[in-house]
Amino acid sequence: MTLHSETAHPIALITGASGGIGRATALGLAERGYGLMLSGRDSAKLEQLADELRQQTQGRCQADYHAADISDEAAVKPLFQQLQQRFGRLDLLVNAAGILLEAPLAMTRAENLQRLFQVNLFASYYCCQFAARLMARQRQGCIINLASSVGEQGAAGLSAYAASKAAISGLTRSLAKELAPMGIRVNALAPGFIDTAMTAAYQGERRAQVVERTLSGRAGRAEEVAGLIAYLASDEAAYITGQVLRIDGGLQP
Repeated sequence: MTLHSETAHPIALITGASGGIGRATALGLAERGYGLMLSGRDSAKLEQLADELRQQTQGRCQADYHAADISDEAAVKPLFQQLQQRFGRLDLLVNAAGILLEAPLAMTRAENLQRLFQVNLFASYYCCQFAARLMARQRQGCIINLASSVGEQGAAGLSAYAASKAAISGLTRSLAKELAPMGIRVNALAPGFIDTAMTAAYQGERRAQVVERTLSGRAGRAEEVAGLIAYLASDEAAYITGQVLRIDGGLQP
């Protein structure tokens, strides 16, 4: 990520930072010289991660955190105010916050559906709004959203989750077109079956069935997703925008 100042470090905001992919992304970006604002709901986990980032980099990584439920629009503004006060700029937004709802259509309750969209879509949308304002002033920036291979190809029993993630794909493609004149690139990743706390319930035969449908013959690692995020944010990917890239080991429908 090219900056106007040779001495400046790129700044990234990661939502869902204490989760599997968010945490791996924070660790990877810290090694690449990023200053980090960590967002999540668990203050203790965020503080622990911020300390780990400083230790990992021998104090080189500037890490701050803000604990809040950003599915509430009112909670997003204070996050970005703290970011601006602490760092004064934003170069990369990674929307990694998300939850999973597995239920048949007939058993999906309205309140669960609303919560799913609040976390998986609305929180990302709110953060994109605030991030775009900061990045537009700089005439550069990068936004990376977390979609899902389920949102791209569907899955029985996951209609609500798939719908929320398909919305992320549509959001990504639309924002790439809208924000390109401001120098802002927008892409999304669509992970498949990744070993994280979100997929921990898939054990035994359920896990075996998913792995069997994956051409790579295994579950993915959060670090692999984090590596692709780091690449998409780099200068090497400067010509990539408006894409939803599947990282799923060849997961078949």
